[in-house]
Amino acid sequence: MEAQNQTQEALLQYKQGVGTFTQKMPQLARAYNEFTEICFQEGQLSQKQKQLIALGIALHSQDEYCIIYHLKGCLDQGCSEEEILEAVGVTAAFGGGAAMSQAVTLVQQAMDDFNQISH
Repeated sequence: MEAQNQTQEALLQYKQGVGTFTQKMPQLARAYNEFTEICFQEGQLSQKQKQLIALGIALHSQDEYCIIYHLKGCLDQGCSEEEILEAVGVTAAFGGGAAMSQAVTLVQQAMDDFNQISH
């Protein structure tokens, strides 16, 4: 897959990094992947809700790769732009200016990039 924009490039870099790490540390990567897959399975919370939570945590921790990854997860789970921005607002209320700065820059740019690809 060839990147069409900066957001896709960041996702590709992350996936390549995961691939390299998995080759070097297969047991650890397998255990981590199994754990996260279980965490994101449908349960009392929907996968959509879990992706929104993960996006909020990624924003609060200023993890740009996870912001992009979980924003994509939100979109893949059918989140609307309004739902995403509402979750961003809750994060900003808790996380202050740092979360809001990522929201008005990276989240908006990545959402625009993903929307251009899907149309």
